Amino acid sequence: MVLHHVFMVAVCFPVSVLWREGKGDFFLGCMLMAELSTPFVCLGKVLIQYKKQDTLLHRVNGVIMLVTFFCCRLLLFPYMYWVYGQRVGLPLYRVPFNLSPEYNIGSAILMAPQVYWFYLICRRAYSLYQQSRMSQRPRNGHPVTDSPSAKDQDCSQ
Repeated sequence: MVLHHVFMVAVCFPVSVLWREGKGDFFLGCMLMAELSTPFVCLGKVLIQYKKQDTLLHRVNGVIMLVTFFCCRLLLFPYMYWVYGQRVGLPLYRVPFNLSPEYNIGSAILMAPQVYWFYLICRRAYSLYQQSRMSQRPRNGHPVTDSPSAKDQDCSQ
């Protein structure tokens, strides 16, 4: 994962700055917005490595990660198409037909892994949610409680 981000900063960023010849600052900025979710993804991995996946921090981080990943990586592409459409006076559904194929292919190539990763994140979140629900289910008709029963308290005195 570190090598991927080093490559993005060391190679892709300089190439995109030189290749675009001063044009497309908005789109470059949008692509950099995708990295807003990265700290939450990394924190989630760190918490799992330190066996802290049952903590409130992990749950809150997971929600923030889902929201930022969805907004900054999945909604990013339709948003850029929409802004382009607004700029040239086209409705969103006509924008892909107005762009050259390489832009649409490039967007599809960049978006495909985002959709896959979001699917994996959602699947993991659902699995953790199911585990949490299963641990709170009643056993033998009695709800699971963390506090000792009144009978146990009387015996300990």
